[in-house]
Amino acid sequence: MCGEDGRDSRRCPCGRVVADVEARKHLEKITIMSQRTFYIPNVNLMGAGCVETAIETLSHYGFRHALIVTDAGLAKMGLAANLAEELHEKNIAATVFAGVQPNPTIGNVEAGLALLRDNGCDCVISLGGGSPHDCAKGIALCATNGGHIADYEGVDRSAKPQLPLVAINTTAGTASEMTRFCIITDEARHIKMAIVDRHVTPLMSVNDPTMMLDKPPALTAATGMDALTHAVEAYVSVAATPVTDACAVQAVTLIFANLREAVRNGRDLPAREQMAYAQFLAGMAFNNASLGYVHAMAHQLGGFYDLPHGVCNAVLLPHVQTFNIPAAAPRLSALAGIMGVDVRGLGDVEAAGACIQAIRRLSSDVGIPAGLSELGVKAADIPLLAANALKDACGLTNPRSAIQEDIEQIFHAAL
Repeated sequence: MCGEDGRDSRRCPCGRVVADVEARKHLEKITIMSQRTFYIPNVNLMGAGCVETAIETLSHYGFRHALIVTDAGLAKMGLAANLAEELHEKNIAATVFAGVQPNPTIGNVEAGLALLRDNGCDCVISLGGGSPHDCAKGIALCATNGGHIADYEGVDRSAKPQLPLVAINTTAGTASEMTRFCIITDEARHIKMAIVDRHVTPLMSVNDPTMMLDKPPALTAATGMDALTHAVEAYVSVAATPVTDACAVQAVTLIFANLREAVRNGRDLPAREQMAYAQFLAGMAFNNASLGYVHAMAHQLGGFYDLPHGVCNAVLLPHVQTFNIPAAAPRLSALAGIMGVDVRGLGDVEAAGACIQAIRRLSSDVGIPAGLSELGVKAADIPLLAANALKDACGLTNPRSAIQEDIEQIFHAAL
């Protein structure tokens, strides 16, 4: 709700008066909820072998020098060098930046940006999962807009499109290869910054399931549950639309049908391909309907403890949806049926509970830890984590508003 606060107030686009100290958060919510746009990369390549198609397509854009942004593991496997060689064959020079951490930092962005400028790169190619994609977005955005990546925390704070970015995905979960979300850790504040900006949408996304076959079970589970969280949070979001609903529903369907098998047998190409589609559809959903308190809270855990994002989401998801039942029972009830739960004869609240139990079973089946305490989260840190979570832009579209005490209780329940 907006409220007047005497001389320290101004009128927002919805016609209400808001205090300056609350204005930015309120205006971000208005931006997310009032504009029914649908963001997606211009080109999206899917299916086995599509990396080769992507490289051929790149040769027609006229790029001269690409910065390949990846992590040390993928660089060690030779994937970045192979990509650079294939680009060279298409007369595109390439410089590799392999300094991306699992939770990319401001320092990572600045190091990559310096390398980009020193080599005169005119495009960026991210290779990997969410971390390289997010770091590449930060680099590409600052390359054209100037300043520091922290300047763009919040919703649509940049003035210009980023440098052209092509995102080649090697995991099935984050959907960062096709979203307008960029999550960067501020090392000094020990928080993850949520940058939600139409200008960080990649030019092209590439999902080749053959590049996902060798991913270990734990990573497959974490990224798959991350995708499920995207779909569920988008479906119950106050900014959901019929378009995002369709994407979220199909994503949930595919995840429940394929994630267990992808974890059990990572060489199962059909399961990998279906999970690639699932995470992309979930990305389409949350890229436009946004998210909720699961992500707002998980970002704090990642920034404070440097924990894996997908695992944090998986642990928090049932607890946040339990909190959401008073505001989202009909939607959670509908999801229960999509997850394969027999909801005949159940009321919305009871069916919503069954949905949450189905999420718990899937999480357990794929080996996700049962609670945050197993990840090293301490009860003494919860007040600070909760305070920072309430500042995160992802919480703006949660179906039920929370106060500090509510978020603290969710964290405690998740321990």
